[in-house]
Amino acid sequence: MTLAAAIVDTHALLEMVYVSVIAGIGICIVYALAVLAITRAQEHRRADHPRTAAIYGALATISVGVCGWAVVTGITIMAKK
Repeated sequence: MTLAAAIVDTHALLEMVYVSVIAGIGICIVYALAVLAITRAQEHRRADHPRTAAIYGALATISVGVCGWAVVTGITIMAKK
């Protein structure tokens, strides 16, 4: 075992990399979904389609909530370590 292998835990480092990539891509997709849903809700509201606008509004609310949950969870995990 070399000195570098003794100092660096490669398994933990690789785990951090792939979890970060997955979380980063996932949050980007959910945030993009929130922006899309907000835009579509406004378009349907202006076109006088209240039911469709309400569905997109609910999707936007859920997406923003998921983004907020992810931020709080990330901060909580970092604070514990």
